[in-house]
Amino acid sequence: MANWKLTLAYDGTDYHGWQVQPGQVTVQGELQLALQRITGESPLPQGSGRTDAGVHALGQVASFPLAAPIPAENLQRALNRILPASIRVLSACPAAEEFHARHSARAKTYEYRIDRGTLCSPFRVRYVHACRWPLELAAMQAAAQTVVGRHDFRSFAASDPELQQRERGRGADVLDTRSQGAGGADAEPEDGAMVGAAAGTTVREIFSSQWAEDDGHLLVYRVRGSGFLHHMVRNLVGTMLEIGRGQFAHDAMGGILAARSRAAAGPTAPACGLFLHSVEYDEADGARPGNAQPRTKELP
Repeated sequence: MANWKLTLAYDGTDYHGWQVQPGQVTVQGELQLALQRITGESPLPQGSGRTDAGVHALGQVASFPLAAPIPAENLQRALNRILPASIRVLSACPAAEEFHARHSARAKTYEYRIDRGTLCSPFRVRYVHACRWPLELAAMQAAAQTVVGRHDFRSFAASDPELQQRERGRGADVLDTRSQGAGGADAEPEDGAMVGAAAGTTVREIFSSQWAEDDGHLLVYRVRGSGFLHHMVRNLVGTMLEIGRGQFAHDAMGGILAARSRAAAGPTAPACGLFLHSVEYDEADGARPGNAQPRTKELP
């Protein structure tokens, strides 16, 4: 059995997230069906973490075993011919036997995109959160810097009703980072990679966190860390938007972190603006996806 590594991009609008679920169309399910049609085998591709319903990816990574001998270029071409146009395989390559898209991940980068124009283009609306409020960007940038480092992010994890819903639907604790094994259900949180922390903890390390302007109307939050709790990025964004529009004090972020309570933070930002940008691995585990960083102007 050869171990394979894929890097994918997808528009998550019409999918019920990454993870296979009964009666739902998911990215993982579409990829598994495509592999079955091409090879006659049905491995369950293991993603670097599961993106939730409506969340997009620029550089999701998946790994799986295949017995069929097939050149990498042929596998990539065949997958892109069979998969829906909303899912594209950017690269396909054999990987080291021990490589696992989730367990081998060292860091992830997420982007959240906000359109601040008076009229959001219909060609952009599926990929941004259209926000009309006046925002104090300096206060949002200061809040973004506050979360850099190792912190307990319980205040930004999904609230209890959301956890219970996912447990009923998926049979797994969304804060449990243990896998049920290759071919089994993905028991990780939505954004599940976690480096150097015990399973079940809400402690994460954030390496960088900043807001930037991509063009005249697009505001982009980019965060890179060891891993992320379910809804963590969207809850961070929702809270920083509340700070930016004056609903929370400018220096509220530190107190919200310290509270370790979801009730202390702001609302969950919509899924449509969130992108899994890229996943990083040690060089020994294979080449990184290599997504180009968009040119941005840093905010004050």
